[in-house]
Amino acid sequence: MGAYETNCYILRSSETATDCLIIDAGFDGDKLVGFLRQHNFNPVALVLTHGHIDHIAGVIALRTEFPDIKVYIHELEAEMFTRPEQNLSAFAGYSFTTEPADSIIRDGDIIEKAGVKFQVLHTPGHTSGGISLYSERDGIAFVGDALFAGSVGRTDFPGGDMARLITGIKDKLLKLPDKTVVYPGHGPATTIGEEKVHNPFFQ
Repeated sequence: MGAYETNCYILRSSETATDCLIIDAGFDGDKLVGFLRQHNFNPVALVLTHGHIDHIAGVIALRTEFPDIKVYIHELEAEMFTRPEQNLSAFAGYSFTTEPADSIIRDGDIIEKAGVKFQVLHTPGHTSGGISLYSERDGIAFVGDALFAGSVGRTDFPGGDMARLITGIKDKLLKLPDKTVVYPGHGPATTIGEEKVHNPFFQ
C-alpha cells in the first residue's frame, strides 16, 4: 500500500468467514476500505506492528468506515498516534495525528480476534515498541519492519537501535521453528530457516 509499498495483511479464520483481522494499514486507506467492502469483509481488529506513518496512515479511513474496529499497538508506540515527529509524518512534510489506540499490548500478550490467534513478541530496534505476531498453530510470523528477506529493518529513525534489533531477532524470531513462514512489513515472505542460513546480518 502506498509509495512505500507497505504490506497490509487481511486475515480470516476460513475462506467463508467475513470477520477479519488486519495487520498494518499504510497509505491508500481508501483503497483498503474499498477492498474490504468489495469482499464483504468486516474488520474487527487492526494490529499495528509499529507506529511509523507508512504502517498507521490507514487508521483514520478504517475507523471512519468501520467505527467498531479495535486498534492495537504496543505500549511503547502509543505516542506515535499523536506525535508527528515520532511517526515520521513530520519528515514527509505534513503532520499525521489520530485518536489513541483502543488497546495497548505488551510482550507475551495473546490477541485472539476474528477466529485468529497470535502471541505478541516484542522485537524492538526499528522502533522502541515494534512487535511481531506469531501463530505456533499455523507456523507463521508477521514481523513488521524488524526482519526482511535477506536484511533487517533500518535503525536510523527515532527509537532505532541496531544492537537491540539484532538481539531481539535472535532471541524472539530465530528461535522459532525453521519452517516458520515470515511475513515482513515490506517485500516478499521468507522463512526462519532461510534467514538463519542466508541473511548476512546473522552470519
